[in-house]
Amino acid sequence: MSSIMVLFIGELQRMKKYNIFAASFVLSLIWIGILQFTEIKDVSGIFPLLIFIDITSMAMLMIGVTMFFEKQEGVMKTLLVSPISKGEYIIGKTVANILSNIITLMILYFYAKLFKEIHVNIILLLGFVILIAFFHSMIGFILTYYSKDFTELLIGMSKYSFILMIPVLLEQVGLIKNELIKKLFYMLPTKASLLLLQSCVGGIKNWEIVFSTLYLIIISILLYFFVHKKFDEFAIKESGV
Repeated sequence: MSSIMVLFIGELQRMKKYNIFAASFVLSLIWIGILQFTEIKDVSGIFPLLIFIDITSMAMLMIGVTMFFEKQEGVMKTLLVSPISKGEYIIGKTVANILSNIITLMILYFYAKLFKEIHVNIILLLGFVILIAFFHSMIGFILTYYSKDFTELLIGMSKYSFILMIPVLLEQVGLIKNELIKKLFYMLPTKASLLLLQSCVGGIKNWEIVFSTLYLIIISILLYFFVHKKFDEFAIKESGV
């Protein structure tokens, strides 16, 4: 069994131990409640918004939660002397994180198919969820690197939400109408993420899909190399070596 597979299975066990799966399931129930109590029969329009909020917030949070629990258990010291590479550690944790996002997506999708109307390209949506979850997992690593404790991590997430997420959502609901500002939003990774999710139900121009996809792939790769480069510094600091 490869090291990444071993790390992936270990990460799933830790997520179960730390009740992260339970928390994610509870959040899924909240999204289901929103779908249930909305008077809209066809939820195709609101579905990408719920997935957007879930991925962007939970992908960052779950990385931070697991790493802070590992810090308390002294896992970082073990990693420094183990044959596991930092790349394998980062990928193993990220893949487990993505799986959690996919589970939430499938729970909501099957609920919508059974009790509401939904018209979405689920295969395309699955691919975009993986890409967006990977990007925000990298953001989760970076926020964790620069947070002394869990409270600072939450503050960092709040800043990310206020600066990059909420303005995009305000534009989506029509509260931001300035054309220059709307064009500047194309520079935000959150705007690219929302466009890709919305493209799965239609109404998004082809150039926006291509641009958003390439944009997220490129900055995800750049962030991965940054996370990889800074890992040793973080592990040494947190292990107290």
